[in-house]
Amino acid sequence: MIAKTVSCALSGIDGVIVTIEADCCQGLPSVDIVGLPDTAVKESKERVRSAVNNSGFSFPQRKVVVNLAPAYIRKEGSFFDLPITIAILSSSGQLREDYTEGYIFIGELALDGSLRGVNGVLPMVIEAAKNGYTKAIVPEANAPEAAVVSDVEIYGAKTLSEAVAHLTGEAPIEQTRLNPEDLFNYADNLCGDYEDVKGQDIAKRALTVAAAGGHNVLMIGSPGSGKTMLAKRLPTIMPSLTFEESLEVTKIYSISGKLPEKAALITTRPFRDPHHTVSAVAITGGGANPKPGEICLAHKGVLFLDEFPEFRKDAIDAMRQPLEDGSFTVARANGVVTFPSDVMLVASMNPCKCGYYGDTSRECKCSAGDIQRYMHKISGPMLDRIDIHIQVPSVKYSELSVQKKTASSEDMKKAVDRARAIQAERYKDKHYSTNAGLDSKGLEEYCKLDKKSNELLTNVFENLGLSARAYTRILKVARTIADLDESENIEAKHIAEAIQYRTLDKKFWFN
Repeated sequence: MIAKTVSCALSGIDGVIVTIEADCCQGLPSVDIVGLPDTAVKESKERVRSAVNNSGFSFPQRKVVVNLAPAYIRKEGSFFDLPITIAILSSSGQLREDYTEGYIFIGELALDGSLRGVNGVLPMVIEAAKNGYTKAIVPEANAPEAAVVSDVEIYGAKTLSEAVAHLTGEAPIEQTRLNPEDLFNYADNLCGDYEDVKGQDIAKRALTVAAAGGHNVLMIGSPGSGKTMLAKRLPTIMPSLTFEESLEVTKIYSISGKLPEKAALITTRPFRDPHHTVSAVAITGGGANPKPGEICLAHKGVLFLDEFPEFRKDAIDAMRQPLEDGSFTVARANGVVTFPSDVMLVASMNPCKCGYYGDTSRECKCSAGDIQRYMHKISGPMLDRIDIHIQVPSVKYSELSVQKKTASSEDMKKAVDRARAIQAERYKDKHYSTNAGLDSKGLEEYCKLDKKSNELLTNVFENLGLSARAYTRILKVARTIADLDESENIEAKHIAEAIQYRTLDKKFWFN
C-alpha cells in the first residue's frame, strides 16, 4: 500500500514543497530512500526504525521504499524524519491516511521517538501556506517560530507518539497561537544609546544622515576615537522593521541556525561585524549547498567592517555587486539560489598604518608613501559604493568630562523616521525607496539645484579636485539632508554639508 505525506525542502532562503511516498511491499525487510537524498536523509531510516519501535508502534518487516518527490531537487537535512515516519505508519496500516490530509510535517526524530528542533521551519511553513496547506506538525521547540504564519495552524509535538495521537484525535495538541505585534512591543535595545557617546557631534550627525537616506558610510580615525562605538549604535536610529521585513530577516536566521532560542521573530535590525580574516565565501555565502553569508545575515540591517583595509581583497571585491543590487545569485551544480543583501555598509579604518596620521595627541611615524599605499588598499570601485566618508577625531578630555547631555538615539531616530516618510511618499511608484538608491533619471528629477547651489558645487570641484563619481554621491546625500530639514528643494547649505562628508575625494588624501 502506498501512502503519502507532505514536507518541505530548502532552496536558498525559500521552501520547496516535497511529497513523501512510502510503499510497504513484498520482499526482504529493508528500507530504501530515493529522490536525491543527502547523507542526513539516508541515515534517517535508522532513526525512524528506532523511533517507531520505541514509541509503541511496529516497524514493518517488509521491503519499504520511500520516495521524495520531485526527485530533481536535492533533499538535505534531518527534518524529513517525521514525514517519512508518518508515511511508513500509514503505508503499513497503523495510521489512516486520511488523518494526514491538509498537514505538513517537519521534524527530526531521536531514537526514543522525541522530536528535536530543526533549522528553516519558518520558510517551510510560509511555502506551505502559499500552497494551500492549513495545518502543520512541527517540533515543540519550533512552534513559536512557525506560528508567526497566521494562515497555518501550528501544533508543536514533543514526541512521535504525541503527533500520532493528535492525528487520530485521541489526544489533540493545543494549537500554538502568536500575535506578532506583541513581539514588536517587547523588542529590546541591546546596542546602547548615542546619548552615552561623548563628543563626536559631527560623526553622529553624519550617521543620522546615513540612516535617513540608507547611505553607506566609511569612518576614518585613530585608534580609540570611538568608531566602533558609533557604528554599533546605528541600528538604534534606523527605522523600525516592518512585519514583512522582520519575516525576511527571520527566514535567513532560521535557515542559518542563528535564530535565538525560543525566539519567534527577529524584531530588531541585524548588526553583523565579521572579523577581518573572514573569507569571501563567508561574506557573501556559498558552499556546495549554498548558505547565507554575513552580507545576507545583515539584510535590512548593518554590516560593520572594522579595520576595513585589513580585509582580504577578494572578500571586499565580492561585496561590490551585492551592495549595488541588494541581492546576489550563487550558482552551483545542485542549483541556483538567490540571497538578499539590502544592507547599510558601515566601515571604519585608521588614516594610516600606525593609526595616528593627523592626530594631535600622538605623532605619526608613517612616510607619505606608506600613507598613500595604506589608503589605496580600498579600491576605487568599492569606494564608489560608499556615499559618506568622514573623519572621526580623538575625543579630548574636556569633552569626556563634561556632564552636558548630547543627542539621544530616540531624538535621532525621530528625525530619521521623518526623512524616511518623505522618501517613501516621493518614491512610492519607483523601484527604490531611499535616496541612496536614486538612479540617473531620479537624480535629474529630484535633485535639481538652484543657481547658488550649482555655483557652490562648481567651485568645490575646481578647488578641491573632487572626482566625477563624487558628483552623484554629493547630490544624493544633499537630498537626504534636505529631507531632514523637511525642505522640498536642495539649498546651498545642504550641498555644503554633503561636501564635508567626502573626505577621501580630496587631494589631501591621495597626493
